[in-house]
Amino acid sequence: MFSSNPLSLSVPDPTFESWLRDSGYLDVIDDHQTAAAASTTATATTPTISDSTITIPVSSFFLRYLVSFLSHLWTLLSLLTFNPFAKLTTNDFSGETPSWTKGFFADFGSYSFPASVSQVRLRVQENVKRYARNYASLFILFFACSLYQLPLALVGLISSLALWDSFRFFSDKWGLDRFPVTQLILVRIVQCATAIILLWLNVQMALCCTIGVSYIVMILHAAFRKLTPTKQPSRARSWK
Repeated sequence: MFSSNPLSLSVPDPTFESWLRDSGYLDVIDDHQTAAAASTTATATTPTISDSTITIPVSSFFLRYLVSFLSHLWTLLSLLTFNPFAKLTTNDFSGETPSWTKGFFADFGSYSFPASVSQVRLRVQENVKRYARNYASLFILFFACSLYQLPLALVGLISSLALWDSFRFFSDKWGLDRFPVTQLILVRIVQCATAIILLWLNVQMALCCTIGVSYIVMILHAAFRKLTPTKQPSRARSWK
């Protein structure tokens, strides 16, 4: 869509990148960062040719791969250093769910290892916004699987819902809203009973497993999933 900076004669790269961010062309920034990293890697791995032979010590290969491994490791560890939900809003759950085949999973070419920490942050925060409804659906699916693997947790969850439904029924029947003190005491009793049921039947175990698995799947998918073009507002073309 764009070259690295089509306005390079009049606009410096940082300003142009800021304009791309404000205009929503985050996929252009993502592609540019990947291309820049690939160019740097190709330059760093080019051997030095002497007059008659090519001399590359074995230690240089080991050192190069070690640096590359540590760089990739640091990029992955950087996932723990920022909040992936920083740009997430409630409006992101109100739209249509992106297509699971073309939008969410897509093909193999839609994934790549992030080139830098900044690219990881850009991808994660943007993809979490784009696929918030997909991730929420996966959370529900994983929670259902957890309850299937822990039948007692399912019994505990149903029992808790039945307890609160019974309390609401009898509260309406007896008119407890006319006795706020009594109603508050009964609410506290039901809350304690619910906590005991949930803890005793290991509902918290199913919930913790679901949160852990869902978070890992979300953060890895968002980090490796390339940014794709989105429909831009009309003001995005004002640079012409």
